[in-house]
Amino acid sequence: MKTLDRIPTGKIERASKLISTGAKIGVNYLKYYGEKITKTEDEAKGNLNKNNASDIYDGLKELKGSALKVAQMLSMEKNILPAAYVEKFSLSQFQVPPLSAPLVAKIFKNYFGKKPTELFDRFNPDSSNAASIGQVHKAWKDGKELAVKIQYPGVSDSISSDLAMVKPIAMKMFNIKGKNSDQYFKEVEDKLLEETDYELELQQSLEIRKSCENLPNLAFPNYYPDLSNGKIITMDWMHGKHLSTFCEANKNPELANKVGQSLWDFYMFQIHSLRKVHADPHPGNFLVSEDGTLVAIDFGCMKSIPEDFYFPYFELSVRENLENKAFFDQKLLELEIIREDDSPEEKEFFTQIFYELLYLFTTPFQQENFDFSDNAFFEAIADLGQKYTKNTQMKGRNANRGSKHFIYMNRTFFGLYSLMHDINSKNIKINNYKNFI
Repeated sequence: MKTLDRIPTGKIERASKLISTGAKIGVNYLKYYGEKITKTEDEAKGNLNKNNASDIYDGLKELKGSALKVAQMLSMEKNILPAAYVEKFSLSQFQVPPLSAPLVAKIFKNYFGKKPTELFDRFNPDSSNAASIGQVHKAWKDGKELAVKIQYPGVSDSISSDLAMVKPIAMKMFNIKGKNSDQYFKEVEDKLLEETDYELELQQSLEIRKSCENLPNLAFPNYYPDLSNGKIITMDWMHGKHLSTFCEANKNPELANKVGQSLWDFYMFQIHSLRKVHADPHPGNFLVSEDGTLVAIDFGCMKSIPEDFYFPYFELSVRENLENKAFFDQKLLELEIIREDDSPEEKEFFTQIFYELLYLFTTPFQQENFDFSDNAFFEAIADLGQKYTKNTQMKGRNANRGSKHFIYMNRTFFGLYSLMHDINSKNIKINNYKNFI
């Protein structure tokens, strides 16, 4: 694979890269209009999505950082984006050009004052994995196999300007109006900045490892603070298949349930016991060992859940509360879904939307055991999303509803549900986590 000797870090240089990507998209639309004459609408639109997804991904992968992280986040939104985008953007979890060996050596020199070969007994200059914010190298020291994660240069410095460039696209895609929208983008910016603070990630990794060590069938690497700093983290090299590889290869239903139950318990324990959750549930952050142990390997994105959000959010997972109109209306106000200045028509419109969404989305919590392999549940979520996407009443309304905390909590649940479905977990004990609190 091609390696990078440098990454564009200046605002103008990064903007120019996005502009050139935009020009390619313009050409793709010209092709689309031409193909509509000779092909069906579905064929022409399919080619447009495929070409756009490829050009956007090719542009973002060289920028890395928050620009590529946005693609990674969107790759989990299977019910929002066309399949071509999901397929292409999912490559941002694994397949992006790594930094060259000389650039890696330079980064070590800048932050440790030493080359990697001076810190470790052996160091593989070729990365084993390259993603949005950093890449991983294998090393050995004192008889231990180690994974060394190196952050790309200039990532933290470019986050604000990258998001400013992405903001207009995101606002159009998700029907976000200007009013009150800044709080959502600020939440994303703050979380991305946290992900570039490797000292914070090291601290969070040690905390989550200690807090969750009582959960069965779950493993974490050891971390080495003396070989880590703000831009480099050293941990144990963990053996196993990436979760996506496991999902594709596994034909054992008992093993699928074992891994799925471990993942579900891990997330429910974090949310309900720690009030802090790993808010980046994509397959690149998990391995499955040969004996079926789930291995969690990345804790850069952690979301704290304040009490004044936690209680109303989960009170609405109880069906009786959804059916109690006075109670339901009060919780929608507390969660900022309904606002005091809404017109009666707006209150009725968004109350109905969120009733349907919550009724469907909280279905797993109504049962002792839930089958996440059931396609009907996920098709219903997709259908409901399409229903409101096509709803003409949405146009002209300010659709950015809810507390800023919804962004990462909803992302966590959408990602978790998606992973549970990919694992093909059929018999998950929903409240099993309570045994470990």
